[in-house]
Amino acid sequence: MKRIGVLTSGGDSPGMNAAVRAVVRKAIYHNVEVYGVYGGYSGLMTGNIKKLELGSVGDIIHRGGTMLYSARSEEFKTKEGQQRGIEQLNKHGIEGLVVIGGDGSYRGAKALTEQGFPCVGVPGTIDNDIPGTEFTIGFDTALNTVIDAIDKIRDTATSHERTFVIEVMGRDAGDIALWAGLAGGAETILIPEENYDMNQIAERLKKGHERGKKHSIIIVAEGVCSGVEFGKQLKEMTNFDTRVSVLGHMQRGGSPTAADRVLASRLGARAVELLIEGKGGRAVGIERNELVDYDIIQALSMPHKVDLGMYQLSKELSI
Repeated sequence: MKRIGVLTSGGDSPGMNAAVRAVVRKAIYHNVEVYGVYGGYSGLMTGNIKKLELGSVGDIIHRGGTMLYSARSEEFKTKEGQQRGIEQLNKHGIEGLVVIGGDGSYRGAKALTEQGFPCVGVPGTIDNDIPGTEFTIGFDTALNTVIDAIDKIRDTATSHERTFVIEVMGRDAGDIALWAGLAGGAETILIPEENYDMNQIAERLKKGHERGKKHSIIIVAEGVCSGVEFGKQLKEMTNFDTRVSVLGHMQRGGSPTAADRVLASRLGARAVELLIEGKGGRAVGIERNELVDYDIIQALSMPHKVDLGMYQLSKELSI
């Protein structure tokens, strides 16, 4: 394989640029040309494709977002859209494609793979919800962003003796809420993978208040419910001074942590190695700090699992 492409798709995540950099420089090191696809699958269909050189990816490893830009495309979900994408890849002489993104990006790579075009998926999403890897690119950075917000909100919660509900991202996965809640010392954590009892939460807060506890932090994953609606209901049940903070897209931004930069570099380079070895239709990941790869179709059929042992620990430590 002498010419490959790289694109980023779906929601951006810190470390995507580090992954793009790794793909470009690893490929050039092995005398393979690299072409960047700008604007995700939409850019692929329209042929927004340009050759990348060593200097094209200089000074980007520390930057959040993605230099290749990103977009979601309903049209690419169709056979016609996918064929248009393959035509553009063939037009530019591209023999393999590295796709950096989350669940939807993987499904696009899977579709191309099923039509005979070799793709390798690299997990880039803050949600940490991609099967076949313990961690996704951007999760650690988003986690630290949330923890920083929790620490700041706790200061004002303490000063005003308030209950704060903090809604975090994660789509249908509770990893951000669970890890940030445990690290931030939250009193209650709500994740999609576990049911909750509103009455129990209210009673727990009341008991804490009776023993002198003046403030509480509750982390709500967006896949559970609206933080605003939860806060209203909680205030009605407890009559406590309750405030809600929806952190939103600030969780996707910022300079990637060292962990995300290293992870992105390792996964991006491994994706190139697989294409050079003629192994398309794969998804790379990390397990127990070792690089792994799975059939991308198989990977998408694997369930994402949250660590319920950590969830139980968060309950035990927040008594």
